[in-house]
Amino acid sequence: MRTCDLMTRWVDSPMKRVAALVAAAICTIPVAAQQGQLPLEPQRERGTSVTPAYEGWYPNGDGTFTLLLGYYNRNARQTFDIPVGPNNRIEPGDADQGQPTYFETGRQWGVFTIKVPRDFGTKTLTWTIVSNGEKQSIPLTLNKAYTIAPFKEIGMGNTPPVMSFSDAGAKLTGPPVGVGTTLSGRVNQPVAVTVWVEDHKSPDQEPAGGRGRGGGSIAQLSFHKLRGPGRVTFEPARAAAPVQRAKVTSNATFDAPGDYIIRVQANDESGEGGGGFQCCWTNAHVKVSVQP
Repeated sequence: MRTCDLMTRWVDSPMKRVAALVAAAICTIPVAAQQGQLPLEPQRERGTSVTPAYEGWYPNGDGTFTLLLGYYNRNARQTFDIPVGPNNRIEPGDADQGQPTYFETGRQWGVFTIKVPRDFGTKTLTWTIVSNGEKQSIPLTLNKAYTIAPFKEIGMGNTPPVMSFSDAGAKLTGPPVGVGTTLSGRVNQPVAVTVWVEDHKSPDQEPAGGRGRGGGSIAQLSFHKLRGPGRVTFEPARAAAPVQRAKVTSNATFDAPGDYIIRVQANDESGEGGGGFQCCWTNAHVKVSVQP
């Protein structure tokens, strides 16, 4: 089956940027998906597929490389729990590379990363998702055209928000790498997920009309299930960080025991997925062990 990567590119004008995003949105849909639903067709409530999205790669200081991935659940109301295995695999090698096993609706950006060795060269990994009987696969390569700069937006010098999970804890920014913190709790009892947020800008980086995407906030936070055996509800699921070093808490409630990974995302004024340019937002993973 032929596939085509979801990629966005740096362009030199707003109109070209829009055109590039539309082209990239169409490009991401493998042939099987195109046959089931046209890219600009109104979103269905259920019955269609989840498309993996390769968002690009960036070099690490130790000579290795990091691949950045998300996904697009094309259903408006249907979510999926797809365990690692034949229907949710990355190959060759270990089928489990930290990918989500829960797929919420809509386009989710920068959900997880895969670190590959310095000698990865021209090798290819493939992420395959099977949902509603549709198989969607996407190749992951170090093609030079797919390089991204998730820690600094090249045109404006914008940088992602910074998060930490304690007042003096390690500061996390950009794509998710490892586990930011570990929590524990019990079934049907709220677990407080608390994060401190800052997003300092120089005067020339401030957007016209003030900060943020909601009442002058410095960042917008959202909380998501990535993996786990049961349902997770967040209260609130979205919240604003109104000032620097704001302390934001969401109470996560789990309806089944087991180990979970939840994802905390912080967006600055560039919005979801940085407007499609892989900067400037921050994702971090939180492990939660839930007892009966």
